[in-house]
Amino acid sequence: MAPLPDWVGLAPALALTLTALVVFVIDTVKPRSNDRALLAGTTLLGTVAALAAAGAVLVSGMASGEGLTLFGGQLVVDGMSLFFSVIFASVAALVTLASYDYLAGQSEQAEYYALVLLATAGMCLLASSASLATAFVSFELLSLASYALVAFLKENEGSVEASLKYFLVGAVSSAILLYGISLIYGVTGGLLFDTVAENVVDTPHTGLLGVGVLMVLGGFAFKTASVPFHFWAPEAYEGAPTPISAFLSSGSKAAGFVVAFRVFTVAFGFDILTDVDWVLAFQVLAVVTMTVGNFAAATQENVKRMLAYSSVGQAGYVLIALAALGGGSDALVLGMGMSHLLVYGFMNTGAFLFVALAERWGVGRTFEDYAGLGSKAPVACAAMTVFMLSLAGIPLGAGFFSKYFLFGAAVDAGYWWLAAVGVVNSALSLYYYTRVLRAIWGGDANESLRIESYPVGLYTAVVAAAVVTVLLIPAFGFVTGPAVDAAAALF
Repeated sequence: MAPLPDWVGLAPALALTLTALVVFVIDTVKPRSNDRALLAGTTLLGTVAALAAAGAVLVSGMASGEGLTLFGGQLVVDGMSLFFSVIFASVAALVTLASYDYLAGQSEQAEYYALVLLATAGMCLLASSASLATAFVSFELLSLASYALVAFLKENEGSVEASLKYFLVGAVSSAILLYGISLIYGVTGGLLFDTVAENVVDTPHTGLLGVGVLMVLGGFAFKTASVPFHFWAPEAYEGAPTPISAFLSSGSKAAGFVVAFRVFTVAFGFDILTDVDWVLAFQVLAVVTMTVGNFAAATQENVKRMLAYSSVGQAGYVLIALAALGGGSDALVLGMGMSHLLVYGFMNTGAFLFVALAERWGVGRTFEDYAGLGSKAPVACAAMTVFMLSLAGIPLGAGFFSKYFLFGAAVDAGYWWLAAVGVVNSALSLYYYTRVLRAIWGGDANESLRIESYPVGLYTAVVAAAVVTVLLIPAFGFVTGPAVDAAAALF
């Protein structure tokens, strides 16, 4: 059998982009028809195709080891890019399924689905970026689509205001990132990660390089909603359509982390860039992000806003994967960070989609509004229980194992104090996660609430996310193996 052409490695991004074009064609042929089933079905088919393509290439072994380099080294298809493509396509599929019901009665649905597909394609290209130039362009593809999606509810002032704030802060972040890239290019004379790594050794411009690295780090911190670059996240997540909140807090965050993993291991490896201690910067960032995110979440009265701050705290846990590098267990700790992001993609997406489901039933967003909901929608509330306990690190879902092994990898690397901070913050998170459960299972039911229908798409997405979160417990070994192998190929 003839070997597959190299471009097959980009099949996930190509499938998403082509599906977006098909959605535009449908809207051109049948303008403003808003055929929900056709548009959502086409989009869902495209996300599933991307998921299947990523899995097929990963299993085929054609991207094993150092992977395939494409377009003169600008893109690389390897285990890490495919692993994250699985995360992005899975989150996009759940969000698409949920949006079928959430968008009922809304106009411009074709544009909505096309933007979701293009944003996901941007995420996949980010995962494959082997150059600061392609990483920046991919970031902008993701960001511009995200700004529009947050403002999709045009008649909702909160949605438009959230998008405007997100856009303004995002523009400043992009400017900082681009300026940092320009400084690195000026010092090293290259944009490819490998070229930067070769030319950064013994450079006489250490100070200028250090400023550039810190600016790039700040740009990535914004994309991952890490403190102190997190203040846009609660506003954007609260004002956006709730499926988009799930999309940004899970998919976009993972996209920011995958490019950070690649940049700070390949281009600025701790064994290469000895004069700039970016590992220390990530240690400070991890501790502050975990602590601020969890304390802020504990003070919220709005469930959706609580989940937004919770996602900030979760970013702090993943930052341990970068903060614990250099301790001798680099592939292990980075692989565990990747594994946590995969599990997080399902449990966090599911939690936001449960909020979207509650909104469709006319339930408010405060904890009190959720009182007694368990007696009226027991299956959906059981799924929410899985999400909350898994996010807290209780062994009802795979979140317990992903946190346990991530903290354990940090201990193996000699950073026991990072693991200790993570454990303390996880204990704190129990307060606000169980607060949701106390409301839905222990409060007095609102007698005026009548659940007369179950939105098929939303309900299916919530239950599916919960099932996968639980099934990942026995299958966790199948997740960590490819993750650690993909991480090991970077060193």
